[in-house]
Amino acid sequence: MKRKNNILTREQWLQNAVAAMEPWFKAKGYNVPRVRVSCGWPSSRGMSAKRYVIGEAWDKSASSDKVAQLFISPRLKNEVEPSGVLSTLVHEVVHATVGNKEGHNKVFGKCARSVGLEGKLTQTHAGEELTGQMKSWMKILKEYPHANLNPNKRPVKKQTTRLIKCLCRDCGYNVRVTQKWIAEGTPLCPCNGQPMAAELPEGLDE
Repeated sequence: MKRKNNILTREQWLQNAVAAMEPWFKAKGYNVPRVRVSCGWPSSRGMSAKRYVIGEAWDKSASSDKVAQLFISPRLKNEVEPSGVLSTLVHEVVHATVGNKEGHNKVFGKCARSVGLEGKLTQTHAGEELTGQMKSWMKILKEYPHANLNPNKRPVKKQTTRLIKCLCRDCGYNVRVTQKWIAEGTPLCPCNGQPMAAELPEGLDE
């Protein structure tokens, strides 16, 4: 759905970009499957200062409706730069087309080279032919409705040491200790000598 001012969301723009590149893939002998695309931080090394990830493809097997989901880093803005939004999207669409099980092997490489990606398969960029094609796509897509984000200015700084709250359910006495010591066992309450309960953040196990 378009907004009232008829400006597309980033996701709509990215979906339109996939639709624009489908004939290009088909001409090279590949059919692009149904995918969902979002602007979002990759699950690993998305905000790293060095060797950061700018795109990520989640296989259809990871989705409850069996539709592959692709993510383009908020770092990116320039649409036709060799390593910009569109070339990164092409790389992720290749993953969705051949399947994540192929990784960056020869099957992936054959498709990537066919559609115009060059360079190391884990860090491809658009070649001259693909760059020309991306320029033609931009005549339809217009400007990507996004302002690139600087991960160094993220609102929440990375916590170097996480302290876990341990609580006595009887008297309310509580202390905080690191995850390292929780693995050895929770502290004993001084009032009754019983192990205290650790209030672990979501995703951590005792």
